[in-house]
Amino acid sequence: ALPGPALPTMADAAGLAQPLTTGLRWSDLVLPPATLDALEDIVLWLAHGPTLLDALGFAHRTSRGHVALFHGPPGTGKTLSATLLGQRCGRAVVRVDLSRVVSKYIGETEKNLGRVFDLAERAGWLLFFDEADALFGARTEVSDSHDRYANAQTNYLLQRIEDFDGIALLASNSRDRFDPAFTRRLDVILDF
Repeated sequence: ALPGPALPTMADAAGLAQPLTTGLRWSDLVLPPATLDALEDIVLWLAHGPTLLDALGFAHRTSRGHVALFHGPPGTGKTLSATLLGQRCGRAVVRVDLSRVVSKYIGETEKNLGRVFDLAERAGWLLFFDEADALFGARTEVSDSHDRYANAQTNYLLQRIEDFDGIALLASNSRDRFDPAFTRRLDVILDF
């Protein structure tokens, strides 16, 4: 048999995403019990999601991916929790660099995001979007072509996150800034 395509490396995501690492351990997390329990549920999904979907036949009832929103004030452990989830499950966590992904040129943001999502699916990375409300924000009333383009970008993200076969972790200081259609697509919302 011929070998399949090589798994993506961090070099493939150069400029669009960077790995998150920490010297801390899961036991170093100090969070309310409800938040820790919800993080444990994500660990279970990472460990047993494929079995639930494929072997037990739930794939037709739910999406293959898992999307979680971590929201709360700065410094409450959102980024650390995402990093430790990856560490605990043996998966790389990559932070999407919004300053590099978002482009002023029409269609480039979608192209960049599509590339990051594709790489993450193939490599099994956990995608981490810090300050995610900047990207997944609420759509606006269309008064000019800029509004139309921004709404089209949000629509693309809604569809792409729904079709994503991986784990996306979003962090924000406020959950109220997200488009309601996007909020309905979240599998879990964790308060930090």
